[in-house]
Amino acid sequence: MDVQLQELIDKIRKDGVASATNSAQNIIAEAEKKAASIISEAEEKADSIIKNAKVETARMEKASEDAITQAGRNLIISFRDGINKELSALIGNGIAKAYDKDLLKKLIPETVKAWVASPDTKDLSVLLSAKDLKTLESGLKTSLKSHISKGLEIKSDDTLSSGFRIGAKDGSAFYDFSAESVAELFSSYLNPKTTELMKNAAAGIPNESAEENSVVEEQDSVPVKKTSTRKRTSSSKEKKEKK
Repeated sequence: MDVQLQELIDKIRKDGVASATNSAQNIIAEAEKKAASIISEAEEKADSIIKNAKVETARMEKASEDAITQAGRNLIISFRDGINKELSALIGNGIAKAYDKDLLKKLIPETVKAWVASPDTKDLSVLLSAKDLKTLESGLKTSLKSHISKGLEIKSDDTLSSGFRIGAKDGSAFYDFSAESVAELFSSYLNPKTTELMKNAAAGIPNESAEENSVVEEQDSVPVKKTSTRKRTSSSKEKKEKK
């Protein structure tokens, strides 16, 4: 009886240990599986975060570069327009000053003579500013007397500040020698030239990296003089004399 009881106890103990071992193995396997899943998910999230961060960094860098490029372009355009504006103002003032009474007194009769030389010439009109007409009318009527008798008309035009216009009375053809028109002609020539000069000047400006590389190359090419680092030690006699 005792033997059977012991066998039963041993069997129960053996079955319990085996069951506990299996349960433990299952728990460990399940834990390892969950841990692997968590690690895999964490790695995927980390990769996604890094990828998104790289994309966002690249986007921000591109946006910054575009903003700097646009700001530089706007600055150059503003500077160019400012120069062109100043040039146009200088040209306009210079031409207005050049159109004095002495120049107009010579220029207008020569222009009229050149115009009437054409066989298709019809009745002409010479337009001046009210100020210039008042100053030049008497002299022009004298120098152009023969042409006036043939229909030439000299009158003022409120749209003119300086210079003159000459053309057919019916407006079918005319030449504009006003200060504004001549200034615009010169400006239309100078503005593209100014832009071209600015482009050439900008192309000749070295970038910072090129300057830094040049400095480094110059430093590398300078020979270095070696100096001794040994310190001179005083002899015992010198030490005694010092004392």
